[in-house]
Amino acid sequence: MVGSRAATGYGAHVAGEIAADLGEQGWTIVSGGAYGIDAAAHRGAQVVGAITIAVLACGVDYPYPAGHAGLFADIAAAGLVISEWPPGRHPARLRFLVRNRVIAALTCGTVVVEAGERSGALNTARHAAELGRPLMAVPGPVTSRQSAGCHQIIRDWGATCVTCAADIIEMVSPLGIADSPEAPAPAGLRGAPRDELDLDSARVLDALPARGAAGPSTIAVEAGVDLDTVLRCLGLLAGCGFVERCDRGWQLRRR
Repeated sequence: MVGSRAATGYGAHVAGEIAADLGEQGWTIVSGGAYGIDAAAHRGAQVVGAITIAVLACGVDYPYPAGHAGLFADIAAAGLVISEWPPGRHPARLRFLVRNRVIAALTCGTVVVEAGERSGALNTARHAAELGRPLMAVPGPVTSRQSAGCHQIIRDWGATCVTCAADIIEMVSPLGIADSPEAPAPAGLRGAPRDELDLDSARVLDALPARGAAGPSTIAVEAGVDLDTVLRCLGLLAGCGFVERCDRGWQLRRR
């Protein structure tokens, strides 16, 4: 989830709300840790205890912007702060553009929440399109120059117009079906057979207890897969309506 550093109140609100809604359904939010939309997306995920990842354009030991040192510490405590640059490397303009391709490549879809016509977020969007990943954009007021880039990629690049978490899940879900509290899952999802799942997702689903809940580490041991695979599969399973997050970890979602 990316967008303008000089975000409007509208953009920051939408980014935070959508990130929180996605996080509640088990999805991981990846962004660049910058001011504006990036920060709103990270904080939206944190509010609901979801995992969020910050991709930096400098060494991970050099918090940039400096005003986000506390945010990066919070992200690292529960998620990840990553960079392809070695420790001690300071940020530079070109490194931000290079960093954007990592954000696009790490994720199963890119959402541009608010961006001007020359916003760096459009560079991330271009990488996502070149990689064949779903590209989405949130529309803004037609009078706002801060949303002109979003309107451009919807009009000229074929980006999908999205307005809520359900729209995004529909685009990135392996079954192509959205599942949200506002829109109950269609019958096809509620009755979806497990044999449509990939092997790792099936193992993770089978590892969850029939009653109660379990944390990702416990699930990893039971399923015989690594923790990263568990976290990825839980996000997919949550998007498909099989599991849900609770205060004790993860549990099967009751039909």
